[in-house]
Amino acid sequence: MGAKNLLLFSGTLLIYLNFSVFADAREQPNNSPIIFLEEPHKFDHIAQDSAASESSDRLTSVSQLSDVQPSDWSFTALQSLIERYGVISGYPDGTFQGNRSLTRYEFAAGLQAVMQKIDELLVGAYSNVVRREDLEKVAKLSEQFAVELSVLRSRIDSLEARTAEIQAQQFSNTTKLAGQVIFGIATGAGGKPPGKGEANTIFTQLTQLQLVSSFTGKDVFRIGLTSGNSTDDSFGNPQAFNTNMARLAWQADYDNQVKLDSLEYRIAGLGDKMVFTFKPVGFSLSSVLSVNSPYANADQGAISSFAGSTSLFKIGSLDAGVGFDWLMSDQMRLQFAYGTRNSNDNNQGVVGADHSALGVQFLYKPTASLITGLAYINAYASDGQLDTGTGSGNADTSGGLKEPAQIHAFNASMKWQLSDSLVFSVWGGGVFTDSVKSDATAFSTTYQASVGLYDPFGRKGDLLGLIIGQPLKLNNGYLIANTDSGNSTHYEVFYRYLVNDNIAITPGFFIVTDPGHISSNDDIFVGVLRTTFNF
Repeated sequence: MGAKNLLLFSGTLLIYLNFSVFADAREQPNNSPIIFLEEPHKFDHIAQDSAASESSDRLTSVSQLSDVQPSDWSFTALQSLIERYGVISGYPDGTFQGNRSLTRYEFAAGLQAVMQKIDELLVGAYSNVVRREDLEKVAKLSEQFAVELSVLRSRIDSLEARTAEIQAQQFSNTTKLAGQVIFGIATGAGGKPPGKGEANTIFTQLTQLQLVSSFTGKDVFRIGLTSGNSTDDSFGNPQAFNTNMARLAWQADYDNQVKLDSLEYRIAGLGDKMVFTFKPVGFSLSSVLSVNSPYANADQGAISSFAGSTSLFKIGSLDAGVGFDWLMSDQMRLQFAYGTRNSNDNNQGVVGADHSALGVQFLYKPTASLITGLAYINAYASDGQLDTGTGSGNADTSGGLKEPAQIHAFNASMKWQLSDSLVFSVWGGGVFTDSVKSDATAFSTTYQASVGLYDPFGRKGDLLGLIIGQPLKLNNGYLIANTDSGNSTHYEVFYRYLVNDNIAITPGFFIVTDPGHISSNDDIFVGVLRTTFNF
């Protein structure tokens, strides 16, 4: 996925195999990070086959090797040999640059290819095709480039030995292993109340390993292992700020133990226009429903848990589910996801789960730079709670409802690439909780708007993010214990400094006013320095 992370539509919908997309946010300390299908892309091997085909057709004559002059004697020799025996040689840009001493090795490589072709013909049934004058040309060229040919053969032998060694020592011929480590230093101030304000500077880590295999070329089997050490909910614990609004994007409390965090299988169908997802471990609605946000990745996106993506796709704190992503046309996609919590419990199972959620999202791309989304979620919770791990405690518990309830949520999103260097995004939605035992109801809302500047100082891959939003708030209700009387606002700024393809450093800070949507609470200030290593 590119740095700008735009939603791509194409004529065919195929499995996304890029390992660089990790979990978007650690919703809660005990929740599994999510590794999800971000956008459809073509399979690597298809793209490579296409590129190889284009490359083979790009150079059809030695006369296209613009740096070799027709007046050179080697030009005529090379032309006659290459075109007669169907050997193509040269740089990808169509130049040969044979008049430079460094590129004598490139000339030797072309000569070596011709010699191999002639040898094949001489030992085969086509020995009569090889002309005597061609052999004389080869002998003359071989004598002039004897040193370069010797060095070239030595290098080829060395490369073959090295290739054999790598093949013998590689992890697997069919399974890819990759990983990511996030180190984060964070400090905070304020928040006394809602917590005790004892926010010491903390140093946390999140490590993810992933094994990816494909059995047919149009499917992917993925295993994710994770370890983290964000003890006691980091700044969310009562000794610090005592609110979900202080959570960091990468926090996960695994006590530095390695755990199975994700297990999924995806396969393309319906003429490669639909991707089916089966995920018994680490599922959430965003495993299938695209969040349509530029900042969803915990490694290089937003620094807070709230700002990465909409809270509504985290409803239910699910752990297993299925879904599909259907490319209806070049402009439209339809996504469906269904998941449950404690699905492996024999007393509940999939049908009798005490928490479940069904999500449907329609994505529309009217122009090449604009993507809009509209989603509906129908969920059930035996205790009436949303369990998103974001926003106020009142909103997440539906005002302390503590009754079985049906949950209906709507989410709208938009991502607009105004230019190569500027992206604007917005999402927002509402949640209606309706008790199935009484007339009690609760209604909550959340929204966010952001502006992203790519390469702001001319550095390729850098990103400056400016985010403002309202964490999930319980606006009103009926026959519930609590509603939110204040109004919290989240302000966030971060700068992703891309050191290279494998390392990114992100300083940033966020401020939450009236945390918990309680006007008497002190504002929260959190500053972070996140460093991400991909390998």
